[in-house]
Amino acid sequence: MADAPTSAVPSRTHLVLIPSYNPGPKVRETVLGARAQWNPVWVVVDGSTDGSAALLQRMADEDRGLKVLLLPQNSGKGAAVLHGLRRAAQEGFTHALTMDSDGQHPAQLIPEFMQRSQQQPAAMVLGKPVFDADAPRLRVNGRKVSNFWANLETLWNGIGDSLYGFRVYPIAPLVRTMQGQRWMRRFDFDPEAVVRLSWSGVPAVNIDAPVRYFQASEGGVSHFKYLRDNTLLTWMHTRLFLGFVARLPVLVWRKLMR
Repeated sequence: MADAPTSAVPSRTHLVLIPSYNPGPKVRETVLGARAQWNPVWVVVDGSTDGSAALLQRMADEDRGLKVLLLPQNSGKGAAVLHGLRRAAQEGFTHALTMDSDGQHPAQLIPEFMQRSQQQPAAMVLGKPVFDADAPRLRVNGRKVSNFWANLETLWNGIGDSLYGFRVYPIAPLVRTMQGQRWMRRFDFDPEAVVRLSWSGVPAVNIDAPVRYFQASEGGVSHFKYLRDNTLLTWMHTRLFLGFVARLPVLVWRKLMR
């Protein structure tokens, strides 16, 4: 695989983790782009049925910097990330940069995000999306609602964007948070992760990052279902708001101490 830097020295602490479910033709380009910037890259295939698992496994067979983990059935983005995090922790990794497999996220910014994480290892490094002119207005405006609630639930503790999945997590606190409750396994993973990590004292660092929505004619694939996923987000923020109320004295005290 000439496109991937197989000679790059692998990081022992930070890896790129890509959950993938029926990603479409952009997946090869996405993985090659990530490998061009970082070593190692892991892909968690979340029960895909589109043939991408076989493609990714062939790529991994030719590239020591790429590992493919296979889940037998689709369990959701959060469940796929948790599976990868557990395996990464077992192998001694401390941080994981998550990104989508459909080409929307900027692989060229991986080194910058990793460097910031290495400088501030206790923090989560969050991408703050910069949209192009083709971004669906419904999606762009809809995320403003989720961002408002996430910031309220954390007393405006620095979350630049709650939904953008291009970010670096410290693995240990995220695994503890996810194992402590049964949510965060599907589309609700990204916003709930940043809120709950903020509650546990993990600070947020924000970096602007472009996001691109591809049309179907360009190989774009979307698994977003407006009614289903917005219902899931509404239920999530209801739960988080109740948790916020219970934690309010502690959150206020922390804010005053800062």
